[in-house]
Amino acid sequence: MLQPFRLALALALVSGAAAGTEPATGARVDRKRPVTVASTPTDPLPVVHVAGDTPTLFLFSSPIQRKTLTFDESRIRVLDAGERSIVVQPVANLADGERQEIGVFFADGRAPARAAFVLVTDPAEVDLRIDVQRPAPPNDACPTDAQMPAPKPEDFVLLGFVDGKGVTTANIKGSQEPAQGFTSANPTSYRGKGWILVDVMIWNESDRPAWTPREATFTGRVGMPLRARVVTEKKGPILPGEERRVLAVAEIQESDASLVFTLELRGDGGRNLTIPDVRFPKPGAGGTQ
Repeated sequence: MLQPFRLALALALVSGAAAGTEPATGARVDRKRPVTVASTPTDPLPVVHVAGDTPTLFLFSSPIQRKTLTFDESRIRVLDAGERSIVVQPVANLADGERQEIGVFFADGRAPARAAFVLVTDPAEVDLRIDVQRPAPPNDACPTDAQMPAPKPEDFVLLGFVDGKGVTTANIKGSQEPAQGFTSANPTSYRGKGWILVDVMIWNESDRPAWTPREATFTGRVGMPLRARVVTEKKGPILPGEERRVLAVAEIQESDASLVFTLELRGDGGRNLTIPDVRFPKPGAGGTQ
């Protein structure tokens, strides 16, 4: 349950901002509305309108992990963060076309595990309060994760992911996390035209519960974390004492520089696997480094 004092503080901030910026007829509209978070990492993020003179309150339907909050501190201020609430305000009105992402993970580990939003400034309206909702569970009779055909090399060529420069690869050192109950083996990074991919074998220790990887993030030394798709060799959780091939794929901006990320895979029960120093060589003529 939301802490009464923190909720009162958050509501006071928003109410005070609304009272202090009473719009004239035809002026900016102050909104309070429900917003449903994206169901999967590939779905578009909901857009929230913010203003430099007004705080925006996010109220969550489930507890959040405040330490996982990500945003650009040079552009966005977090005025308060509680068990189920966040109050944010941009340092100044965001420029035309500027989109700032803010995201936080839920504490219960259920899907979708992360709530993320795109913040923009609209002179016509500002969101004073956002009631954050999670999408309803899918109907078992109509599954949304139907088996897709395995991609073929020609698919990548036709889509433009692979061109005359080929694909560069690199071997990565595996990691062992006794506290989380995981061991990763034979991780390999791939870099193509506009995308990066890590292919890794994950072993779930025999004394740990079944685990399904649901979210993946590539975090570099600079810039915002990259959300990644998670693909497993077969469906279902990784059972105790079982290993499974897992792929994490993210789209990137074109660059001729080498890239270094930390890959974090998050799944059931709040258990995470972190693989540091994931290197993606410069685009070239292919080969393994």
